[in-house]
Amino acid sequence: MALDGITIRALTGELSRRLVGGRISKIIQPESDELMLTVKTADSNERLLISAGATLPFVYLTPDNKQAPMTAPGFCMLLRKHIQGGRITGITQPGLERIIDISIEHLDEMGDLCSKILTIELMGKHSNIIFRKPDNTIIDSIKHISAAVSSVREVLPGRGYFIPVTEGKVELHNEILCKQSNENLIAKLCKPIPLSKAVYTTFTGFSPAVAVSVCELAGLDSDRGANTYDENELCKLVDVLADLDAKIEAGDFHPAIILDDAGNPAEFEVLELSQYRGCAHESFGTVSEVLISYYARRNEYTRIRQKSADLRKIVSTMLERNVKKYDIQKKQLADTEKMEKFRVWGELLQTYGYSVAEGADKITCDNYYTNEQITIPLDPTISAMANSVKYFDKYNKLKRTKEAVTKLIEETGGEIEHLRSIETSLDMAENADDLEEIKEELIDSGYIRRKGRGDKKRPQKSRPLHFISSDGFHIYVGKNNYQNDEITFKLANGGDWWFHAKKMPGSHVIVRCEGKQLPDRTFEEAASIAAYYSSGRSMGKVEVDYVQRKEVKKPSGSKPGFVVYYTNYSMVAQARIPADVTGSE
Repeated sequence: MALDGITIRALTGELSRRLVGGRISKIIQPESDELMLTVKTADSNERLLISAGATLPFVYLTPDNKQAPMTAPGFCMLLRKHIQGGRITGITQPGLERIIDISIEHLDEMGDLCSKILTIELMGKHSNIIFRKPDNTIIDSIKHISAAVSSVREVLPGRGYFIPVTEGKVELHNEILCKQSNENLIAKLCKPIPLSKAVYTTFTGFSPAVAVSVCELAGLDSDRGANTYDENELCKLVDVLADLDAKIEAGDFHPAIILDDAGNPAEFEVLELSQYRGCAHESFGTVSEVLISYYARRNEYTRIRQKSADLRKIVSTMLERNVKKYDIQKKQLADTEKMEKFRVWGELLQTYGYSVAEGADKITCDNYYTNEQITIPLDPTISAMANSVKYFDKYNKLKRTKEAVTKLIEETGGEIEHLRSIETSLDMAENADDLEEIKEELIDSGYIRRKGRGDKKRPQKSRPLHFISSDGFHIYVGKNNYQNDEITFKLANGGDWWFHAKKMPGSHVIVRCEGKQLPDRTFEEAASIAAYYSSGRSMGKVEVDYVQRKEVKKPSGSKPGFVVYYTNYSMVAQARIPADVTGSE
């Protein structure tokens, strides 16, 4: 769920309860588009972190402090001059706009009581923090927006502040209060666009996720055109909207993070969204806690992706190069398929060459391999026997080429498979140690040169993933090829069970049996984990091979993570982390 008007309504209520009446004791600007206000309340000191970042704007209360820069920026100094020591008198949201207004009372230089408003606009790339007077005169803003940047609204000192009008959008609460609201709402929703889009383009503060949920609760297809529904069907939608409005006005919010199959945050919500009812949820007491947890984990994921960018580029380049090489080699191999034809021609010329007239450019004879007539082209400048030798030479050359190219294709195919497995490992990397181990594999494989001379200490090994099945069996998952080899050939015993997605890059998964027989449920859970930690994760269902560890062999000199097995069982598994499986360090 985006940081939409409904989420901001829940957040505004939370901030109002905790900050109104408190005094602003400290103001810092740790980043160019970020503020932190320390507010001293009757019970504690609260830290309000505000970001007007174009990619990730947010507002939340946090227990963590931030380091102030050595020299405070001008906007921070202005706020300190006016409102440091001021008392927060109100925190409000205009309608369901993505805007929070913090009203502050303070004493001016003459000791007179004055009011100011700190307006936080959370609008994606248009986000801003604006300091203004109650008469809407802008004093300053963290981002200056001139007429050259926006023809809709200037945000500069001395200009008048106003909320940009969103054409065609209305406030849901006002419409619900209006008489004949059903007729008004139905008329506004009847648009030749998908129903969910009609909802979020009609009402201020609605995100697409909320719109889809509203449609599902009304029993209507969110992708179907809004103007194709009759009045009775749209009346059901209006009833659901009225219930939603009542919850918003009553402050009936339930902040939570929706988890994906691996337990990672996929989305967050403050109202129960119907499309996520079957998913695992992590509930929180406040919206701030949700935002801290969600954005912190999202930032960690983004940071790892950024750190792995160089490695991904190397792997992608090498993979592309090897795929091109593989295609050329396959074409060369296809060209050798005519070598048998040259051998047959050579043999037939040795048999029938005596009958060829001098200077003939072809011979037609019986092919004793097929019992059919065959015409063999000849070089008229040489004898039939010399033509026979020429064809045998072509045959032998193509035979040598086939043997060499077949070996090269096998090597190139192995390189491609190895590089694709490294790509999958990069997708599973969770921290810097994981990336260092993958980098070491690329160095050992010759894809990266080691910097510096002499032996370099290998990076500390990261740990394989560890789960405990619903029946109490330990499940280990390799996050890269080195870990795959380790858990398969060092950690596992011969009687343990080994799982791997069929014919695709992925993790080795080991289930420790400890002398016990595995129940069917554990087999299914381990297969689902193997499917999830494979390149086929996005397919939903993946075929997984499983076999006892003693049947898995590693050929001498093979790449890290490469194994062979000649007997196995298979099952189709859902690519997910089963709900009853628990993670463990």
